[in-house]
Amino acid sequence: MTHLLIGFSQPEIKETVANFGTLDATAKELLLSAHAVRQRAYAPYSNFKVGAAFRATPSNIIFTGCNVENAAFTPTACAERTALTKAISEGYQKFSTGAVVAYAPDVFTSPCGVCRQFIREFAGSTDIPIYIARAIADRSPEQPFLDDDPVLCTSIFNLLPNSFHTY
Repeated sequence: MTHLLIGFSQPEIKETVANFGTLDATAKELLLSAHAVRQRAYAPYSNFKVGAAFRATPSNIIFTGCNVENAAFTPTACAERTALTKAISEGYQKFSTGAVVAYAPDVFTSPCGVCRQFIREFAGSTDIPIYIARAIADRSPEQPFLDDDPVLCTSIFNLLPNSFHTY
């Protein structure tokens, strides 16, 4: 009966926690971009600011987004969907990597379920690496991460296992 699993995504990337200083330059650039745009988040109700960045392929252009809350809550736009929607509106639909930066004490903040499915939509059959880091409030914008800061190195297929894609 394993034929019933054909078409479900399986992680290709092992999920790990690495120090910021050990990441390659492209991962650091995405995290720094996500951190920078996080400062523009409109979060007057939760005060929970999130920034996201995705690298379009083959252009390598980085598209960023922050969360934008609304008093009615349902129309709130998450950072991940904002970044991807910006890219798609500019004609880019393929992405090589992504990053998410938010702050919660002692835990990583991963994309919500809706954002996971949204990212999955544009992954196709490729497992996109996603880097998740914590934004520490008392850090300067010029140096938001220290070399020994932990970063969750995961992927969309790890975040949304056994997901389906209809085409």
